[in-house]
Amino acid sequence: MRHKFPKAEHLCLQRDIDQLFTAGARSAVSFPLRAIVRTHIYEEKGPRVQVLISVAKRRLRHAVDRNRAKRQIREAYRLNKEILWEQLPENMALHLGFVWVADQPQDSALVHKRLVNLLHRVVEKVNATSPNERASASTTTTTTNNTSVSNADS
Repeated sequence: MRHKFPKAEHLCLQRDIDQLFTAGARSAVSFPLRAIVRTHIYEEKGPRVQVLISVAKRRLRHAVDRNRAKRQIREAYRLNKEILWEQLPENMALHLGFVWVADQPQDSALVHKRLVNLLHRVVEKVNATSPNERASASTTTTTTNNTSVSNADS
């Protein structure tokens, strides 16, 4: 797998971002990051995993610190995304959000280590979804822009 993070893998649509932060999404925390995951059916177009990276001004006041944190997260994900891609079921796609929860800048090695930990936990959560839930999710389709189906939190 090539270690790239193209624009197509960025979660950009406001509708998708809103759905990521609604009740159907699951989350895991590994300081200094929180991962928020929403599974949906793969529709055979675009990448199977789309990622959102968020560093709030409330957490890191200086723009240089926020930009550095986002750069650290992007780099760690770019180098380790095969952990997620290789173990993702074929009919499933993910929207994944990484939110910075620390109040101070962190070392790149720590961010890298914790992001790898989060990716492993995300894979476990996705693969722990029962086959019945996957089957029901794959038969349900979205009907309008403001309604969507996501797996319930287990």
